[in-house]
Amino acid sequence: MDAIDFPTHASALQARYGAEAEPPPAGPWNEVIDCLLQHRSVRAYRPDALPDGTLETLVAAAQSAATSSNMQTWSVVAVTEPATKAALAAIAGNQEHIKQCPLFLVWIADLSRLERLGQAVGRTLEGLPYLETFLVAALDAGLAAQNAAVAAESIGLATVYIGALRNDVERVAALLGLPPGTMAVTGLCVGYAGEGVPALVKPRLPQSVVLHRERYATGGEAAGVAAYDRALSAFSAAAERTAYTWTDRVMSRLGKVAALSGRDRLVDALVRLGFPLR
Repeated sequence: MDAIDFPTHASALQARYGAEAEPPPAGPWNEVIDCLLQHRSVRAYRPDALPDGTLETLVAAAQSAATSSNMQTWSVVAVTEPATKAALAAIAGNQEHIKQCPLFLVWIADLSRLERLGQAVGRTLEGLPYLETFLVAALDAGLAAQNAAVAAESIGLATVYIGALRNDVERVAALLGLPPGTMAVTGLCVGYAGEGVPALVKPRLPQSVVLHRERYATGGEAAGVAAYDRALSAFSAAAERTAYTWTDRVMSRLGKVAALSGRDRLVDALVRLGFPLR
């Protein structure tokens, strides 16, 4: 397909890498890529109901994602009940946008369905209780969630992922009635962005840091990270009113175990949820 010269082509690349950064060279372009580059996390929502059929459309998009060996080892729980959203928000550090959004999707790594299938045909699935199989389920859930997020944004909705559900996966499982062999991988707020929400795209690391050709190389990493620290500091000062660098963020999130907010105990919780992880 020939490259399409969309008006936002150059500006979208510039926004994604920061005003002072050198964006990558322009390549093929279409509406899908344009939508992807305009992604932003939205943390304030209007209460407006979504159009009829939105949930089912998003799930159809999710089911169109790649899935390892067609095992389809994921499920999704759609939550609209205010009390349940409030309880999930409490688990996730009292994030108000979980309560605000009209639709909250909880993406589940789900091996329970395969176990029930084995029981139905009288077979023990010996490969089920292994780390590899859990990774397949978690990756499947993530791929499905991303397809749904892109679909939502393509029709004018806003989204934000909620990884903090993993603060207490056992409480989430109890709230949602999840069977053994399932775990909430992440949540996804879906709705219309609230009034006054900044429409700025957060810059990402330069491609020189994340793109490796033929072999992994770190020669330009320090310079790339330094440039990104400057870009993110400028962005955060303007859009979030608190200047911070990427280095600051990494240190604050991973410098102390306490910053994991309970997720340091995830392995033990997974075992109790029916994932032996051999």
